[in-house]
Amino acid sequence: MDPALPNYEVAAVRYATRGGQRRDHFLGGDPHESPMPMDYYVWFIRGAGRTIVVDTGFDEAMARQRKREFLGDPVELLARCGVDPAQVSDVVVTHLHYDHAGNLGRFPAARFHLQDREMAYATGRFMCHHKLRHGFEAKDVTEMVHLLYRDRVQFHDGDGQLAPGITLHRLGGHTDGLQCVRVHTARGWVVLASDTAHFYENFVRRRPFSTAFHVGDMFEAFGRLSALATSDDHVVPGHDPLVMARYPALRADLAGIAVRLDASPIAPLEPES
Repeated sequence: MDPALPNYEVAAVRYATRGGQRRDHFLGGDPHESPMPMDYYVWFIRGAGRTIVVDTGFDEAMARQRKREFLGDPVELLARCGVDPAQVSDVVVTHLHYDHAGNLGRFPAARFHLQDREMAYATGRFMCHHKLRHGFEAKDVTEMVHLLYRDRVQFHDGDGQLAPGITLHRLGGHTDGLQCVRVHTARGWVVLASDTAHFYENFVRRRPFSTAFHVGDMFEAFGRLSALATSDDHVVPGHDPLVMARYPALRADLAGIAVRLDASPIAPLEPES
């Protein structure tokens, strides 16, 4: 920890879930025939006079379209956590997939932070291929373009600093411009991996997720996550239900909804074998 840097509060907010099988979540499948559900999160970072939202989730209509179980409106759940969407000054969009980049218009004062290569990827020739564009929704991508033309998008090229103690890092792999967020906290550097690792097991066992743009970048990203975080136990995957079990609730009334990632885990990490 660097005493010259602020210590931020970091939280994960769970807003949707779906069933799944192990074979769905690993490149090349998996020999085990067992359930492996997936949760959907947005995150926020609070401290030093600022509140930053990381990803914006999807709405109930998209949940119906994609056949996801909608647990609560992510923007309303953020409000329950004390995050007023009208007052959020910065939103980091880790990538433009539908489950990370819906609801953009509901943060009216925010500047949106995106990697150059993500915008190029989501609007370029690779979207001619259905397999690669399946995770995107055109309305979310075009909303980002509209925000750009209203001077509300800040692009990043690789590594960059959003604020003292908060940095962004393009890792790619899942999409070309996928970025993670590194946050200085009282327990050390926490890394919000987003879809660099959907599950702890993707990261711990170095087994990439099944949806990939560049497999080599996915493998390289695992090492980058380890290097950026204080320890592997400081890396937080993007979709693992274990996140809700491993960390303490933000408040008692938010149990099962929001957990504190700046606090030490309360349960050991035991990924599936």
